[in-house]
Amino acid sequence: MRITAVTCVKNEGPFLLEWIAFNRLIGVTDFLFYSNDCTDATDRMLDALEVRGIVQHLPNPAEGRNYQMEALKHASKQEIVQNADWVWIADVDEFLNIHVGDHTIPGLIEACGNPQAISIPFQFFANDDVDGFEDVPVIGQFNRSHNPDLWCGETAHEVKSLMRHDFPLQYFGAHRPFFKKKLPEKRYPKWTDASGRKVPKPFLTAANPRRIRKFPAKGSRDFATLNHYALRSLDSYLVKNDRGDVNREHRAFDDTYWRERNDPAFEDTSIRRYLPDLKVALADLKSDPEIGALHDEAVALHIARRDQLLESPVYRQMQAQLRTASKLPPQEEAMLIDLGLAS
Repeated sequence: MRITAVTCVKNEGPFLLEWIAFNRLIGVTDFLFYSNDCTDATDRMLDALEVRGIVQHLPNPAEGRNYQMEALKHASKQEIVQNADWVWIADVDEFLNIHVGDHTIPGLIEACGNPQAISIPFQFFANDDVDGFEDVPVIGQFNRSHNPDLWCGETAHEVKSLMRHDFPLQYFGAHRPFFKKKLPEKRYPKWTDASGRKVPKPFLTAANPRRIRKFPAKGSRDFATLNHYALRSLDSYLVKNDRGDVNREHRAFDDTYWRERNDPAFEDTSIRRYLPDLKVALADLKSDPEIGALHDEAVALHIARRDQLLESPVYRQMQAQLRTASKLPPQEEAMLIDLGLAS
């Protein structure tokens, strides 16, 4: 089974090898990376990996501000995508944690009844009071998240999606594929959540703007969870804030973004099942002298950028503010204040 992962990156150098190694463990066979404006060796590492046949690396073709959507439009025409049995579109801070069978994508597909698409809801993992960046696997560092069924008071969570080659595709979205608008209902694709249940019709047909890329999370993760490490360490979050959003120009990250994703109410260590094999796979990738050196350079540049940022009073203030920020999501805190249960 050929499974192609498609992603966009900007200054993700310290985290690239872990994401590639992890996705290979769960069954991804091919990778298509788009990069733009990298200053931390990300693009050079991807070039070196491409020479070795591990990934395909292209410059982001975007001419406008919507980097991800323009890249995905370009990706749909590439052989590495067109020849795949399945396509997986995700970001480098997102890890597909599969709970069934042999914990691989083929096992997930079988558990879901071999549909034409599978959409897996996010579970945001908190910072866990990890202050300093360490060059160790992300999936082993962060173990706490919001209640899996409730995020910031919302019962519907955004998803990312796997798509089979025969899906009646009109275009790729970042969170889900869209099928042709005039498709007769009898030809709608077979599409499930990560429990093998049919996705809700408003999501399936994209009929409701509020349900285009999300649906109720409760009961939807029996077979898999999408672990999203949007914060990582505080050091890395400061560098991420400086970088901006890889997918949208001029989007900054702020206190609200941090607090919404730093809810530690629930412990989930299930993804650690992959750690022993991941460490072996990472060591194998780093054993290549050039790849190992580029990884070390990316780590050094990441730390140097943190140090440069902390020379600025603005970033020192941000660091102090985030260290002491409430771990209640803003929406939940506002509700408790309204009820007189917090001040």
